[in-house]
Amino acid sequence: MSESQVLKNDVFEIIQSIGYADILIGIPSFNNSATIAHVVRAVHAGCEKYFPSLKVVLINADGRSSDGTAEIVQNTVADIDALLIRKPSKNMVRLITTYTGVPGKGSAFRTVFEAAKLLDVKACAVVDSDLRSITPEWIELLIRPVLDAGFDFVAPLYSRHKYDGTITNSIIYPMTRSLYGARIRQPIGGDFGFSGKLASFYAEKDVWNTDVARFGIDIWMTVSAVANGFRVCQSFLGAKIHNTKDPGSDLSAMLYQVVGTMIMLMEEYSDIWKQEHVSYDIPSFGFKYTVGLEPVNVNLAAMVEKFKLGVRELASVYNKYISPEVMMCLSTIAQDSNDIVLISDEIWVRILYDTALACHNKIMPREHIIKALTPLYLGKIASFVVETKDSDAAQVEDRIEDLCRVYEHEMNYLVSKWQ
Repeated sequence: MSESQVLKNDVFEIIQSIGYADILIGIPSFNNSATIAHVVRAVHAGCEKYFPSLKVVLINADGRSSDGTAEIVQNTVADIDALLIRKPSKNMVRLITTYTGVPGKGSAFRTVFEAAKLLDVKACAVVDSDLRSITPEWIELLIRPVLDAGFDFVAPLYSRHKYDGTITNSIIYPMTRSLYGARIRQPIGGDFGFSGKLASFYAEKDVWNTDVARFGIDIWMTVSAVANGFRVCQSFLGAKIHNTKDPGSDLSAMLYQVVGTMIMLMEEYSDIWKQEHVSYDIPSFGFKYTVGLEPVNVNLAAMVEKFKLGVRELASVYNKYISPEVMMCLSTIAQDSNDIVLISDEIWVRILYDTALACHNKIMPREHIIKALTPLYLGKIASFVVETKDSDAAQVEDRIEDLCRVYEHEMNYLVSKWQ
């Protein structure tokens, strides 16, 4: 085992002494002292309950937390007796390290991928450190499809409040399935299972000085798995309850990094997505049930105001790559004195595809193009909030399905203009 350039020397030496592992669980963190103990207990209990005979390594890749997060990971003990596990296996090893490289979740994941490669593991999972709804069953649902059914990538399938995950619902899910076919409902869900083979594939990629090292890691993992022919599935995990934000708050950095990574991947895999195809369902595991969800507060007025201000102040930017017909619609909506914004799916999809085309054709610096998307995104979310105000979960899913069909229908437009 040669020396690693990713892992710190002390962690590399510990991994050398461990030799190998069957399962690796990664938890990235940064100042998560309020929630990470629950996550560690759930991971520990899940491994003891469902994989007692296998050798497990838990690695916490921390971003130099100042609130004692690492100490909590080291000292947290799962209440095994409460789960009726009579003989704890004591097969779990915990590693706590600070990751190297660009600050961000992706750099933490890189540490996990490198450790998985060196330990030659069979299966891996990564889970967010701010989860309040994770249970031991999540570990089985993320790992079992890899160990027992031969899948390489397990995406999460959650029940989420209709106003949680708006970047996923309005952009990333419909665009991913339109481009690559697989209907992975939560392509940036944050909690994934994957094979050791796929972990090694990720570890060998040279993307760690890009936005993949930050919020772009989730979509990069998902698209890389699908586009390179790895077997993908999803598992229903129940509710995702974590530290949510009002979609009208400042999500511009996340939007920029996720959409920027998506467009970067479009460049890399254009030969794949330009081929004619139809979207398809992927295998799903887990027992689906109805769950109670915490409300997500939405400041509709703030979103509308930011949308209208953006259309006025960035018109000269938009006019360089968004069609005159779409700009006329946006200007009309922005000038309306009502506090309600209604942006059709057709207009929204053209905006997204024109944004991708502008980046591809280098109309201006990519950063300017993608950051200019933020007020338009807020306008679309404001429109979605108005349209779904009285809708239940099933009706909201139907509404998102309608949006996905428009994305798919407009693929001919994207392909025809992508030179």
